[in-house]
Amino acid sequence: MYLHFIKLLCVVSLAYSLPKVEFPKLKEGGKIWALLVAGSNGWGNYRHQADACHAYQVVRNHGIPEEQIVVMMVDDIANNSQNPTPGKIINQPDGPDVYQGVKIDYSGLLNVVPEVFLKVMSGDSSGLSERGTGRVINSGPNDHVFVNFVDHGGPGIIAFGRLFLHAKDLMETLADMHKAQKFDKLLFYMEACESGSMFYNLLPKDYNILALTASNPDQSSYACYWDEERETYLGDVFSVNWLQDSDKEDLAKETIKKQFHIIKKETNTSVVCEYGDKTIAEMTVSEFQGKEKSTANVYPAPDPNIGAVPSENVDLEILKYQYRTAMTEDDRMFYLDKLEQETKRRESVPVIVKKIVDRATNNINGRAKFLMDTRYDLYDTDCYKTVVEHLADNCPMLGLREQFGYALKHLYAFVNLCEENVAMETILSAIDKEESCFGGKF
Repeated sequence: MYLHFIKLLCVVSLAYSLPKVEFPKLKEGGKIWALLVAGSNGWGNYRHQADACHAYQVVRNHGIPEEQIVVMMVDDIANNSQNPTPGKIINQPDGPDVYQGVKIDYSGLLNVVPEVFLKVMSGDSSGLSERGTGRVINSGPNDHVFVNFVDHGGPGIIAFGRLFLHAKDLMETLADMHKAQKFDKLLFYMEACESGSMFYNLLPKDYNILALTASNPDQSSYACYWDEERETYLGDVFSVNWLQDSDKEDLAKETIKKQFHIIKKETNTSVVCEYGDKTIAEMTVSEFQGKEKSTANVYPAPDPNIGAVPSENVDLEILKYQYRTAMTEDDRMFYLDKLEQETKRRESVPVIVKKIVDRATNNINGRAKFLMDTRYDLYDTDCYKTVVEHLADNCPMLGLREQFGYALKHLYAFVNLCEENVAMETILSAIDKEESCFGGKF
């Protein structure tokens, strides 16, 4: 009995003597800023604005003031004619309205664009009052910045509707921000196909930036929560997983590392990745998403992995559902025709890309097949940016200016051409000479 008492006393004494875990914190006088962006438009992309609106609720519920949050989204979903609940957006089946109370700073197709995004993020307000509220992330050397971006993507690019933000331009802006001491720490959550390619081998570890991405450089991200009433998907797997975790956790006790591992484990559709300064992961999530404990209701949600589909297949899945559920023969034939057109369009993409690669390489020693079958890491961002922009403008059959996500995944072939040191002028010429870019013979 005496020995048991001594052991118990030792355990209690040890517990009191252990040092309290001190997580790195916001510097004195520092603020937390949040930039939340959904780059897409159109009912089929419902999920992107739903994710961004949910993110707004998370950071507001955890105490980040409205004046320290900037929101960019086209805002064509809540009051869309296809919305069965006008003025409301949900991010999970039978979930709460996440649109209510969201203060949108930049909306419309002409304002939710890469140029405005980079200006807002870097604190450059010049000319922005004509495009929205004019508000920017006005952060300084003691501040933390949280950036959440949601849209389509491809190798080395993320989309803003018909326009692209290239990894080259994102890295240059982040470098300028780091040099100008626009933040103490910056945390970036990116939801897009092949989102890892925006940071892999490009984001230095000494910039005080940590990026978490929905997928590695080669994978799709996945849409989830099909809604039969709305005939679209309500969320994206990576986004839904971090948002639902932040809804229910005490963020002052959960580290970013823990949230990363939770998201990574629960996202079994793609490989969630982290890049940059991984020491930031030792900080608590509250240092970037808000320090107050949320009092908002937490709603039970189904597993987002069930029924999830690659983001580039969402349009196809919507058409399949509309065909299956058509009430009249005329409607069935209408959707069958659209399905056949979509299928042919998809089949044409690799054919067109292969023809351009053939022409650019003269297919010497089977070089074209090799470049279609392999994936190089992106380093030559100058060549790649020029080629992609030229391709988007001069090969309309690929639909790169039409939010055609299926075509974006095939841009890896142009990464390969640039990394194989094929002259940029040769690649551009091959694009210009390819008749199938304009609907010619395949």
